[in-house]
Amino acid sequence: MMNLRALAAKAIFEVLEKGVSLSVALPEQQKHLASGKDKALLAELCYGVMRTLPQIEKRVAECLAKPLKGKQRIIHQLLIVGCYQLYFTRIPSHAAISETAEACRQLKFEGMVKVVNAVLRNIQRQLTPLSTESETLSYNTPGWLIKRLKAAYPDNWQEIIQQSHERPPMWLRNNRLSQSRDAYLAALSEQEIEASVGLSDDAILLAHPKDVATLPRFHEGAASVQDGAAQWAATLLAPQANELILDACAAPGGKSCHLLELEPSIQLVAVDFDAKRLERVQQNLDRLSLKAEVIHGDAANIDSWWQGEQFDRILLDAPCSATGVIRRHPDIKWLRKNHDIEELAELQRQILDHCWKWLKPGGTLLYATCSILPQENRDQISAFLARTADAKLDTLAQQASSQDIGWQITPGQHNMDGFYYARLLKATH
Repeated sequence: MMNLRALAAKAIFEVLEKGVSLSVALPEQQKHLASGKDKALLAELCYGVMRTLPQIEKRVAECLAKPLKGKQRIIHQLLIVGCYQLYFTRIPSHAAISETAEACRQLKFEGMVKVVNAVLRNIQRQLTPLSTESETLSYNTPGWLIKRLKAAYPDNWQEIIQQSHERPPMWLRNNRLSQSRDAYLAALSEQEIEASVGLSDDAILLAHPKDVATLPRFHEGAASVQDGAAQWAATLLAPQANELILDACAAPGGKSCHLLELEPSIQLVAVDFDAKRLERVQQNLDRLSLKAEVIHGDAANIDSWWQGEQFDRILLDAPCSATGVIRRHPDIKWLRKNHDIEELAELQRQILDHCWKWLKPGGTLLYATCSILPQENRDQISAFLARTADAKLDTLAQQASSQDIGWQITPGQHNMDGFYYARLLKATH
Protein backbone atom coordinates (compact mmCIF):
# COMPACT_ATOMS: atom_id res chain seq x y z
CA MET A 1 0.00 0.00 0.00
CA MET A 2 1.16 3.52 -0.78
CA ASN A 3 2.78 5.33 2.15
CA LEU A 4 0.53 8.10 3.49
CA ARG A 5 3.38 10.64 3.78
CA ALA A 6 4.39 9.98 0.17
CA LEU A 7 0.81 10.70 -0.90
CA ALA A 8 0.81 13.93 1.13
CA ALA A 9 4.08 15.03 -0.53
CA LYS A 10 2.57 14.31 -3.96
CA ALA A 11 -0.59 16.32 -3.26
CA ILE A 12 1.40 19.27 -1.88
CA PHE A 13 3.80 19.10 -4.86
CA GLU A 14 0.79 19.36 -7.22
CA VAL A 15 -0.44 22.47 -5.41
CA LEU A 16 2.83 24.35 -4.84
CA GLU A 17 4.75 23.37 -7.98
CA LYS A 18 1.95 22.99 -10.53
CA GLY A 19 -0.78 25.32 -9.23
CA VAL A 20 -3.43 22.59 -8.88
CA SER A 21 -6.04 23.30 -6.20
CA LEU A 22 -5.96 21.08 -3.12
CA SER A 23 -9.62 20.15 -3.64
CA VAL A 24 -8.48 18.45 -6.89
CA ALA A 25 -5.04 17.18 -5.79
CA LEU A 26 -6.11 15.64 -2.45
CA PRO A 27 -8.92 13.31 -3.68
CA GLU A 28 -6.52 11.99 -6.37
CA GLN A 29 -4.16 10.78 -3.63
CA GLN A 30 -6.93 9.66 -1.24
CA LYS A 31 -7.97 7.09 -3.87
CA HIS A 32 -4.89 5.07 -2.90
CA LEU A 33 -6.12 4.64 0.69
CA ALA A 34 -8.76 2.20 1.87
CA SER A 35 -9.65 3.41 5.36
CA GLY A 36 -11.57 6.56 6.21
CA LYS A 37 -9.17 7.18 9.08
CA ASP A 38 -6.15 7.23 6.71
CA LYS A 39 -7.97 9.52 4.28
CA ALA A 40 -8.73 11.91 7.16
CA LEU A 41 -5.07 11.92 8.28
CA LEU A 42 -3.91 12.61 4.72
CA ALA A 43 -6.33 15.58 4.56
CA GLU A 44 -5.15 16.80 7.98
CA LEU A 45 -1.48 16.76 6.83
CA CYS A 46 -2.19 18.54 3.52
CA TYR A 47 -4.49 21.20 4.97
CA GLY A 48 -2.19 21.72 7.95
CA VAL A 49 0.82 22.29 5.70
CA MET A 50 -1.13 24.87 3.66
CA ARG A 51 -2.13 26.74 6.83
CA THR A 52 1.41 26.95 8.25
CA LEU A 53 3.56 26.88 5.10
CA PRO A 54 5.94 29.88 5.55
CA GLN A 55 6.95 28.89 9.07
CA ILE A 56 7.60 25.22 8.35
CA GLU A 57 9.35 25.97 5.04
CA LYS A 58 11.73 28.28 6.90
CA ARG A 59 12.39 25.65 9.59
CA VAL A 60 13.19 23.01 6.93
CA ALA A 61 15.43 25.45 5.02
CA GLU A 62 17.43 26.15 8.21
CA CYS A 63 18.24 22.44 8.53
CA LEU A 64 19.13 21.77 4.88
CA ALA A 65 22.70 22.29 3.66
CA LYS A 66 21.39 23.52 0.30
CA PRO A 67 17.93 24.00 -1.26
CA LEU A 68 16.43 21.03 -3.10
CA LYS A 69 15.74 21.83 -6.75
CA GLY A 70 14.30 20.23 -9.89
CA LYS A 71 13.19 16.62 -9.44
CA GLN A 72 14.16 16.76 -5.75
CA ARG A 73 11.39 19.31 -5.03
CA ILE A 74 9.10 16.41 -4.05
CA ILE A 75 11.56 15.58 -1.24
CA HIS A 76 11.36 19.22 -0.15
CA GLN A 77 7.56 18.80 0.11
CA LEU A 78 8.09 15.53 2.00
CA LEU A 79 10.33 17.31 4.54
CA ILE A 80 7.61 19.94 5.01
CA VAL A 81 5.13 17.13 5.76
CA GLY A 82 7.61 15.67 8.27
CA CYS A 83 8.18 19.04 9.93
CA TYR A 84 4.43 19.70 10.18
CA GLN A 85 3.93 16.36 11.96
CA LEU A 86 6.64 17.14 14.52
CA TYR A 87 5.26 20.58 15.37
CA PHE A 88 1.51 20.27 14.99
CA THR A 89 0.32 16.68 15.40
CA ARG A 90 0.23 14.13 18.21
CA ILE A 91 1.94 11.53 16.05
CA PRO A 92 4.91 10.21 18.08
CA SER A 93 8.06 11.76 16.62
CA HIS A 94 9.84 8.42 16.04
CA ALA A 95 6.85 7.25 13.95
CA ALA A 96 6.64 10.54 12.05
CA ILE A 97 10.36 10.38 11.19
CA SER A 98 10.52 6.69 10.23
CA GLU A 99 7.32 6.85 8.11
CA THR A 100 8.53 9.99 6.32
CA ALA A 101 11.92 8.39 5.61
CA GLU A 102 10.13 5.29 4.28
CA ALA A 103 8.07 7.58 2.00
CA CYS A 104 11.36 8.74 0.50
CA ARG A 105 11.99 5.17 -0.71
CA GLN A 106 8.48 4.91 -2.15
CA LEU A 107 9.04 8.13 -4.06
CA LYS A 108 12.11 6.40 -5.62
CA PHE A 109 14.67 8.63 -3.87
CA GLU A 110 16.58 5.90 -2.03
CA GLY A 111 19.69 8.12 -1.99
CA MET A 112 17.85 10.85 -0.04
CA VAL A 113 16.65 8.68 2.88
CA LYS A 114 19.64 9.64 5.05
CA VAL A 115 19.12 13.35 4.31
CA VAL A 116 15.41 13.16 5.24
CA ASN A 117 16.26 11.26 8.43
CA ALA A 118 19.00 13.70 9.43
CA VAL A 119 16.95 16.86 8.76
CA LEU A 120 13.91 15.60 10.69
CA ARG A 121 16.00 14.32 13.62
CA ASN A 122 17.73 17.69 13.75
CA ILE A 123 14.33 19.46 13.86
CA GLN A 124 13.04 17.04 16.50
CA ARG A 125 16.09 17.48 18.75
CA GLN A 126 15.52 21.22 18.94
CA LEU A 127 11.82 21.99 18.50
CA THR A 128 12.57 25.71 18.70
CA PRO A 129 9.61 28.10 18.40
CA LEU A 130 8.77 28.71 14.73
CA SER A 131 9.99 32.01 13.32
CA THR A 132 7.80 35.14 13.47
CA GLU A 133 10.45 37.56 12.24
CA SER A 134 8.31 38.93 9.39
CA GLU A 135 4.55 39.47 9.01
CA THR A 136 4.38 36.69 6.42
CA LEU A 137 5.88 34.30 9.00
CA SER A 138 3.84 35.65 11.94
CA TYR A 139 0.56 35.29 10.07
CA ASN A 140 1.42 32.46 7.64
CA THR A 141 -0.06 34.67 4.94
CA PRO A 142 1.55 36.19 1.81
CA GLY A 143 2.70 39.78 2.17
CA TRP A 144 0.55 41.10 -0.70
CA LEU A 145 -2.61 39.79 0.95
CA ILE A 146 -1.68 41.22 4.36
CA LYS A 147 -1.15 44.61 2.68
CA ARG A 148 -4.57 44.51 0.99
CA LEU A 149 -6.32 43.41 4.19
CA LYS A 150 -4.65 46.20 6.19
CA ALA A 151 -5.90 48.76 3.65
CA ALA A 152 -9.45 47.33 3.60
CA TYR A 153 -9.81 46.52 7.32
CA PRO A 154 -7.43 48.80 9.27
CA ASP A 155 -9.14 48.00 12.60
CA ASN A 156 -9.54 44.23 12.43
CA TRP A 157 -7.23 42.79 9.74
CA GLN A 158 -5.42 40.58 12.30
CA GLU A 159 -8.70 39.08 13.45
CA ILE A 160 -9.71 38.37 9.83
CA ILE A 161 -6.41 36.53 9.23
CA GLN A 162 -6.83 34.63 12.51
CA GLN A 163 -10.35 33.55 11.49
CA SER A 164 -9.00 32.39 8.13
CA HIS A 165 -6.73 29.93 10.00
CA GLU A 166 -9.56 28.39 12.03
CA ARG A 167 -11.01 25.03 11.07
CA PRO A 168 -14.28 25.65 9.24
CA PRO A 169 -17.57 24.53 10.78
CA MET A 170 -20.00 22.32 8.87
CA TRP A 171 -23.30 23.89 7.82
CA LEU A 172 -26.35 22.13 6.43
CA ARG A 173 -29.20 23.57 4.39
CA ASN A 174 -32.50 21.97 5.31
CA ASN A 175 -34.55 21.04 2.23
CA ARG A 176 -37.92 22.61 3.03
CA LEU A 177 -39.57 20.50 0.29
CA SER A 178 -38.64 17.45 2.35
CA GLN A 179 -39.41 18.59 5.92
CA SER A 180 -39.37 21.66 8.18
CA ARG A 181 -36.08 22.76 9.72
CA ASP A 182 -37.40 21.88 13.19
CA ALA A 183 -38.24 18.37 12.00
CA TYR A 184 -34.72 17.91 10.62
CA LEU A 185 -33.18 19.23 13.85
CA ALA A 186 -35.26 16.64 15.70
CA ALA A 187 -34.02 13.89 13.33
CA LEU A 188 -30.42 14.97 13.98
CA SER A 189 -31.05 15.02 17.72
CA GLU A 190 -32.44 11.46 17.60
CA GLN A 191 -29.09 10.35 16.16
CA GLU A 192 -27.28 12.35 18.86
CA ILE A 193 -25.92 14.84 16.30
CA GLU A 194 -25.67 18.20 18.06
CA ALA A 195 -26.86 21.14 15.94
CA SER A 196 -28.25 24.68 16.14
CA VAL A 197 -30.08 27.07 13.79
CA GLY A 198 -28.35 29.72 11.68
CA LEU A 199 -29.58 33.22 10.85
CA SER A 200 -31.25 32.35 7.54
CA ASP A 201 -34.40 30.22 7.41
CA ASP A 202 -32.92 26.89 6.27
CA ALA A 203 -29.48 27.04 7.91
CA ILE A 204 -28.33 24.44 10.44
CA LEU A 205 -24.90 24.55 12.11
CA LEU A 206 -23.43 21.23 13.28
CA ALA A 207 -21.47 21.34 16.54
CA HIS A 208 -18.96 18.89 14.97
CA PRO A 209 -18.40 18.02 11.29
CA LYS A 210 -19.90 14.68 10.26
CA ASP A 211 -19.59 12.33 7.31
CA VAL A 212 -22.72 12.98 5.19
CA ALA A 213 -23.39 9.23 5.14
CA THR A 214 -24.24 9.47 8.86
CA LEU A 215 -26.80 12.30 8.40
CA PRO A 216 -30.51 11.35 8.41
CA ARG A 217 -31.85 10.77 4.86
CA PHE A 218 -29.05 12.82 3.32
CA HIS A 219 -28.88 10.69 0.17
CA GLU A 220 -32.65 11.05 -0.29
CA GLY A 221 -32.21 14.82 -0.41
CA ALA A 222 -33.37 15.85 3.09
CA ALA A 223 -30.46 18.29 3.42
CA SER A 224 -27.36 19.62 1.66
CA VAL A 225 -23.95 20.81 2.82
CA GLN A 226 -23.64 24.57 2.23
CA ASP A 227 -21.98 27.30 4.26
CA GLY A 228 -24.25 29.66 6.19
CA ALA A 229 -23.05 32.67 4.14
CA ALA A 230 -23.72 31.01 0.77
CA GLN A 231 -27.25 30.11 1.91
CA TRP A 232 -28.22 33.79 1.82
CA ALA A 233 -27.97 33.90 -2.00
CA ALA A 234 -31.30 32.26 -2.80
CA THR A 235 -33.07 34.05 0.07
CA LEU A 236 -31.82 37.49 -1.03
CA LEU A 237 -32.66 36.85 -4.70
CA ALA A 238 -36.21 35.92 -3.49
CA PRO A 239 -37.55 33.92 -6.48
CA GLN A 240 -41.27 34.32 -7.20
CA ALA A 241 -43.69 31.82 -8.76
CA ASN A 242 -43.16 30.97 -12.46
CA GLU A 243 -40.27 33.40 -12.99
CA LEU A 244 -37.46 32.81 -15.49
CA ILE A 245 -34.22 32.90 -13.48
CA LEU A 246 -30.56 32.66 -14.49
CA ASP A 247 -27.86 31.29 -12.19
CA ALA A 248 -24.96 32.76 -14.14
CA CYS A 249 -21.95 30.92 -12.62
CA ALA A 250 -23.81 27.96 -11.19
CA ALA A 251 -21.27 25.21 -10.38
CA PRO A 252 -21.30 23.25 -8.13
CA GLY A 253 -25.04 23.98 -7.90
CA GLY A 254 -25.83 24.60 -4.23
CA LYS A 255 -27.47 27.97 -4.90
CA SER A 256 -29.38 26.65 -7.95
CA CYS A 257 -30.87 23.88 -5.83
CA HIS A 258 -31.75 26.27 -3.01
CA LEU A 259 -33.63 28.55 -5.45
CA LEU A 260 -35.72 25.56 -6.59
CA GLU A 261 -36.35 24.48 -3.00
CA LEU A 262 -37.65 27.99 -2.23
CA GLU A 263 -39.86 28.18 -5.33
CA PRO A 264 -40.24 24.93 -7.33
CA SER A 265 -42.34 26.61 -10.08
CA ILE A 266 -39.50 28.78 -11.43
CA GLN A 267 -37.86 28.07 -14.77
CA LEU A 268 -34.18 27.95 -13.80
CA VAL A 269 -31.30 28.18 -16.24
CA ALA A 270 -28.00 27.11 -14.62
CA VAL A 271 -24.92 27.96 -16.67
CA ASP A 272 -21.20 27.52 -16.04
CA PHE A 273 -18.02 27.89 -18.07
CA ASP A 274 -16.40 24.79 -16.51
CA ALA A 275 -17.88 21.61 -18.03
CA LYS A 276 -16.32 19.36 -15.37
CA ARG A 277 -17.82 21.34 -12.47
CA LEU A 278 -21.15 21.49 -14.31
CA GLU A 279 -21.48 17.72 -13.80
CA ARG A 280 -21.71 18.46 -10.07
CA VAL A 281 -24.69 20.76 -10.69
CA GLN A 282 -26.58 17.90 -12.37
CA GLN A 283 -25.61 15.46 -9.59
CA ASN A 284 -26.92 17.86 -6.93
CA LEU A 285 -30.18 18.43 -8.84
CA ASP A 286 -30.62 14.66 -9.24
CA ARG A 287 -30.05 13.90 -5.54
CA LEU A 288 -32.68 16.50 -4.61
CA SER A 289 -35.09 15.47 -7.44
CA LEU A 290 -35.05 19.00 -8.88
CA LYS A 291 -35.16 20.15 -12.51
CA ALA A 292 -33.24 22.95 -14.22
CA GLU A 293 -31.88 23.66 -17.69
CA VAL A 294 -28.14 23.06 -17.27
CA ILE A 295 -26.01 24.74 -19.96
CA HIS A 296 -22.27 24.76 -20.62
CA GLY A 297 -21.61 28.37 -21.59
CA ASP A 298 -20.00 31.70 -20.80
CA ALA A 299 -21.88 34.17 -18.56
CA ALA A 300 -19.99 36.97 -20.36
CA ASN A 301 -21.48 35.86 -23.70
CA ILE A 302 -25.10 34.86 -23.05
CA ASP A 303 -26.06 35.63 -26.67
CA SER A 304 -24.04 32.62 -27.84
CA TRP A 305 -26.16 30.03 -25.96
CA TRP A 306 -29.50 31.64 -25.09
CA GLN A 307 -32.14 32.63 -27.64
CA GLY A 308 -34.99 33.02 -25.12
CA GLU A 309 -36.37 36.14 -23.46
CA GLN A 310 -34.71 38.29 -20.78
CA PHE A 311 -34.60 36.99 -17.20
CA ASP A 312 -36.79 38.14 -14.29
CA ARG A 313 -33.92 37.57 -11.87
CA ILE A 314 -30.23 36.81 -12.22
CA LEU A 315 -27.89 35.37 -9.59
CA LEU A 316 -24.32 36.34 -10.45
CA ASP A 317 -21.98 34.50 -8.10
CA ALA A 318 -18.96 35.98 -9.86
CA PRO A 319 -15.53 34.35 -10.30
CA CYS A 320 -13.39 35.84 -7.51
CA SER A 321 -10.22 35.55 -5.42
CA ALA A 322 -12.02 33.34 -2.86
CA THR A 323 -10.23 35.25 -0.07
CA GLY A 324 -13.34 34.81 2.10
CA VAL A 325 -13.07 31.00 2.14
CA ILE A 326 -9.37 30.54 3.01
CA ARG A 327 -10.35 28.64 6.17
CA ARG A 328 -11.93 26.00 3.88
CA HIS A 329 -9.27 26.23 1.16
CA PRO A 330 -5.96 27.36 2.73
CA ASP A 331 -4.13 26.64 -0.55
CA ILE A 332 -5.78 29.80 -1.97
CA LYS A 333 -3.13 31.83 -0.14
CA TRP A 334 -0.38 30.23 -2.25
CA LEU A 335 -2.28 29.82 -5.55
CA ARG A 336 -3.48 33.44 -5.78
CA LYS A 337 -1.11 36.22 -6.80
CA ASN A 338 -1.41 39.96 -6.23
CA HIS A 339 -2.00 40.75 -9.93
CA ASP A 340 -4.93 38.26 -10.02
CA ILE A 341 -7.12 40.73 -8.12
CA GLU A 342 -7.22 43.39 -10.85
CA GLU A 343 -7.64 40.70 -13.53
CA LEU A 344 -10.57 39.16 -11.63
CA ALA A 345 -12.15 42.59 -11.09
CA GLU A 346 -12.00 43.19 -14.86
CA LEU A 347 -13.62 39.79 -15.58
CA GLN A 348 -16.34 40.52 -13.00
CA ARG A 349 -16.99 43.89 -14.67
CA GLN A 350 -17.45 42.24 -18.08
CA ILE A 351 -19.82 39.56 -16.76
CA LEU A 352 -21.83 42.07 -14.71
CA ASP A 353 -22.32 44.45 -17.66
CA HIS A 354 -23.29 41.60 -19.96
CA CYS A 355 -25.73 39.95 -17.53
CA TRP A 356 -27.39 43.34 -16.97
CA LYS A 357 -28.41 43.46 -20.65
CA TRP A 358 -30.19 40.15 -20.17
CA LEU A 359 -32.19 41.33 -17.14
CA LYS A 360 -35.79 42.43 -17.74
CA PRO A 361 -36.75 46.02 -16.89
CA GLY A 362 -37.99 45.85 -13.30
CA GLY A 363 -35.83 42.77 -12.70
CA THR A 364 -33.41 41.97 -9.86
CA LEU A 365 -29.74 40.98 -10.10
CA LEU A 366 -27.93 39.67 -7.02
CA TYR A 367 -24.16 40.08 -7.24
CA ALA A 368 -22.23 37.73 -4.94
CA THR A 369 -18.60 36.77 -4.30
CA CYS A 370 -16.76 34.74 -1.67
CA SER A 371 -14.14 37.50 -1.50
CA ILE A 372 -13.39 40.01 1.26
CA LEU A 373 -11.49 42.48 -0.95
CA PRO A 374 -13.25 45.79 -1.79
CA GLN A 375 -11.86 45.78 -5.37
CA GLU A 376 -14.10 42.80 -6.14
CA ASN A 377 -17.05 43.92 -4.04
CA ARG A 378 -17.90 47.43 -2.88
CA ASP A 379 -15.66 49.18 -5.45
CA GLN A 380 -16.95 46.94 -8.25
CA ILE A 381 -20.59 47.78 -7.48
CA SER A 382 -19.87 51.52 -7.00
CA ALA A 383 -18.28 51.67 -10.43
CA PHE A 384 -21.16 49.71 -11.97
CA LEU A 385 -23.77 52.07 -10.49
CA ALA A 386 -21.79 55.08 -11.74
CA ARG A 387 -21.81 53.86 -15.35
CA THR A 388 -25.26 52.22 -15.46
CA ALA A 389 -28.13 54.70 -15.62
CA ASP A 390 -30.96 52.18 -15.11
CA ALA A 391 -29.37 50.46 -12.08
CA LYS A 392 -30.28 51.12 -8.47
CA LEU A 393 -28.85 49.56 -5.32
CA ASP A 394 -31.43 47.88 -3.09
CA THR A 395 -30.37 48.14 0.57
CA LEU A 396 -30.26 44.76 2.34
CA ALA A 397 -31.70 44.46 5.85
CA GLN A 398 -28.57 42.52 6.89
CA GLN A 399 -26.13 45.39 6.14
CA ALA A 400 -24.37 46.92 9.13
CA SER A 401 -25.32 50.39 7.88
CA SER A 402 -27.79 51.60 5.24
CA GLN A 403 -24.92 53.71 3.84
CA ASP A 404 -22.88 50.60 2.97
CA ILE A 405 -22.67 49.47 -0.63
CA GLY A 406 -23.87 45.90 -0.24
CA TRP A 407 -23.33 43.47 2.63
CA GLN A 408 -19.78 42.36 3.43
CA ILE A 409 -19.53 39.29 5.67
CA THR A 410 -16.04 38.68 7.11
CA PRO A 411 -14.75 35.16 7.91
CA GLY A 412 -16.08 33.83 11.21
CA GLN A 413 -18.90 36.40 11.50
CA HIS A 414 -21.81 34.35 12.94
CA ASN A 415 -19.60 31.32 12.15
CA MET A 416 -19.96 31.97 8.40
CA ASP A 417 -17.42 32.20 5.58
CA GLY A 418 -16.38 35.57 4.14
CA PHE A 419 -18.93 36.61 1.51
CA TYR A 420 -20.35 39.68 -0.23
CA TYR A 421 -23.83 40.49 -1.56
CA ALA A 422 -25.24 43.46 -3.47
CA ARG A 423 -28.83 43.49 -4.81
CA LEU A 424 -29.40 45.61 -7.91
CA LEU A 425 -32.77 46.66 -9.34
CA LYS A 426 -33.32 47.57 -13.01
CA ALA A 427 -35.52 50.53 -13.80
CA THR A 428 -38.83 49.75 -15.57
CA HIS A 429 -38.66 52.44 -18.28
